Amino acid sequence: MCVTCGCSDDSATKITNLQNGKIMSMKEASHTHSHDHKHDHEHEHEHEHTHTHEHNASQMGRIITLEEKILAKNDHIAEHNREWFESANVLALNLVSSPGSGKTALLERLITDLKDKIEIAVLEGDQATSNDAERIRRAGCSVLQINTGAGCHLDATMIASALKELKPTHNSLLLIENVGNLVCPALFDLGEKHKVVVLSITEGEDKPIKYPHMFRAAEIMLLNKIDLLPHLNFDIAACKQYALSVNPKLKIIEVSATTGQGLDQWYEWLMAGIAC
Repeated sequence: MCVTCGCSDDSATKITNLQNGKIMSMKEASHTHSHDHKHDHEHEHEHEHTHTHEHNASQMGRIITLEEKILAKNDHIAEHNREWFESANVLALNLVSSPGSGKTALLERLITDLKDKIEIAVLEGDQATSNDAERIRRAGCSVLQINTGAGCHLDATMIASALKELKPTHNSLLLIENVGNLVCPALFDLGEKHKVVVLSITEGEDKPIKYPHMFRAAEIMLLNKIDLLPHLNFDIAACKQYALSVNPKLKIIEVSATTGQGLDQWYEWLMAGIAC
């Protein structure tokens, strides 16, 4: 489905319910329980990758038109997802980052710290395995694993299908852990309230200017693994400057899932969003 990288085949995407072990294809998931989304969730994506690599003017026009069509479909479904989240007062957050930034560790810590205060559910996105979803299940909340196969990002159709199985409760928090990738997830609206970009200090301070679209699309940046700062050659001031040069409105919180540093500030931001 992704025109830029040629990824994603819905037939390879599967959704696993970690609570009961049920494994579904996208088609099966789209025909399960109704979530009162008044639209057809199936919306099959068109894979018209028929252009050659000679890329003349008409072929380039076709690629651009196809990309616009795919993103328009995604945005249409994302808007219906957003309408449901708002009607149910579910705060949906899309967590995005490179692989290994510590997203799952932050979610485990958040669930442990907040599960007695607010209902939490998680959608886990990975190309393969249910490893992260198992970690989330052990932490103590409802979770579905979305395996995208060759796909490098989640899309709105996957979320719409997964919601029918997950059925998050009203007045709750839904955390969507996207596939580890700082490129394609920036383009795909899932219907979330906010994108939260997680940047580990082990990745280097220049990531915001290397991948500006992602940091521009996010409302908040969690600068993770801050406890490792004494052991790394990482310019934290430069990192923040780069991030704010891309997105001057970006809220930056320094955190550590290991020590708990900065998590109170992160949770305060979360709870304020749920109260709105």
